Amino acid sequence: MDTLDFQNIIKETLIEYTKIPYSYGDIEYRTVFDSENDNYCIVTLGWHGPKRIHGCLIHLEIIDGKIWVQRDDTEDGVTYDLEEAGIPKDKIVLGFHPPNVRQHTGYAVA
Repeated sequence: MDTLDFQNIIKETLIEYTKIPYSYGDIEYRTVFDSENDNYCIVTLGWHGPKRIHGCLIHLEIIDGKIWVQRDDTEDGVTYDLEEAGIPKDKIVLGFHPPNVRQHTGYAVA
């Protein structure tokens, strides 16, 4: 698999997440794709009553031929979706874990 394959799989995976309705409030998901710099995000945006909601749900990067999961606030984990789409575990880095923990995750260390 090359970077273009990774980009396409990431985009398809994240677009599916935007189709899931938020459970409360007037909140939506939006994708932010930067293919030139290999950064891919889903942001939550909207209102829950008087409270403004704006945050990053998922942030993925392609670094040195691997997909780095920098943030994953999904219930089940975007990594399972990436694996199901054909990305091998040794090409996924759980960047939100400290380096000394990554060796115990079953995914790539870096």
